[in-house]
Amino acid sequence: MKVFDGYTKGVNLGGWLSQCDHTEERYQTFIKEEDFQVLAGWGIDHVRVPVDYDLVEEKDGTCRESGFAHIQDAIDWAGKYRLNLILDLHKTFGYSFDEGEAESGFFEKPEYQERFYRLWEQFARRFGIYGNRVAFELLNEVTDKAYCEEWNRIAGICIGRIRKIAPEVDILVGGYHNNSVEAVRDLLLPPDEHIVYNFHCYEPIAFTHQGAYWIPAMNPDFRISLDSTIKEMEAAAGRMVFPGWDGYGRFDPMDPMSPAFFETLFEETVQTAKERDVRLYCGEYGVIDLVPPQQTVRWYEMIHAAFEKYGIGRAAWSYRQMDFGLSDARLDHVRDALLKLL
Repeated sequence: MKVFDGYTKGVNLGGWLSQCDHTEERYQTFIKEEDFQVLAGWGIDHVRVPVDYDLVEEKDGTCRESGFAHIQDAIDWAGKYRLNLILDLHKTFGYSFDEGEAESGFFEKPEYQERFYRLWEQFARRFGIYGNRVAFELLNEVTDKAYCEEWNRIAGICIGRIRKIAPEVDILVGGYHNNSVEAVRDLLLPPDEHIVYNFHCYEPIAFTHQGAYWIPAMNPDFRISLDSTIKEMEAAAGRMVFPGWDGYGRFDPMDPMSPAFFETLFEETVQTAKERDVRLYCGEYGVIDLVPPQQTVRWYEMIHAAFEKYGIGRAAWSYRQMDFGLSDARLDHVRDALLKLL
């Protein structure tokens, strides 16, 4: 499988230009130039920068030049510290993976899709000039599998319009069920050699999201150990995350968690990437800050082994706060070990 050169080990800058209150104070204080220097010292080669359309557009579609300037800052700072950058559109007008954002209509309304294409044309004109040090990610986490066919159509059109402006920029595309690894097989066939298949991995979800306040079925006091069996992880997910879910049928239910779990989880997707001669990337993975630090390190050891075995590029979620913060004080005593596993 081809390697996504320059994007093998990264970190997300969540909560800076996306999933935030969208004020100048937030933009100017949550992440600064010195954070890029810190990240470069972590030994990574890139950052993934989620942005919402609110950053660069008014509700009526008028451009907000100040928002584009913040993206330019990120690109300039990344370049100064020899980091590559993925520009990830985390929310577009009419669609967000987060129902709380109250965005709707994108997959049904051609005018919303046209606005999406025009925004990406803006990004291509402004930021498609940086060669292979800036890549584009079309849209974060399509949710419903029913959108699959329509999303492939929209993605194909958008890629074509970007290509007229930036013919060689790398473009990342993910699938349904929040960029699930299983969705990769149903992504559009790559129209050119500069397409990268993208997925996210928070498995086993009952472990990485234990106690997560934003999951409706989750008991905030629920905890589960990484020493649990796959059967126990599956049962917990069926109670606390996806009621009635039984998604680990291909695994031996009595096996403990291990690198083999992730190797099996990724195996089919890696084969798809090989068959289509496309690079593969995991744009988000991580563990909620309610998990004890030593167990967090063990989880990273397991998924890291699979990433390394298959040559999958990745970016951990997330640098600061956002319930997954890698720079947060709780990880101070294990951070050296953790950084070796990014």
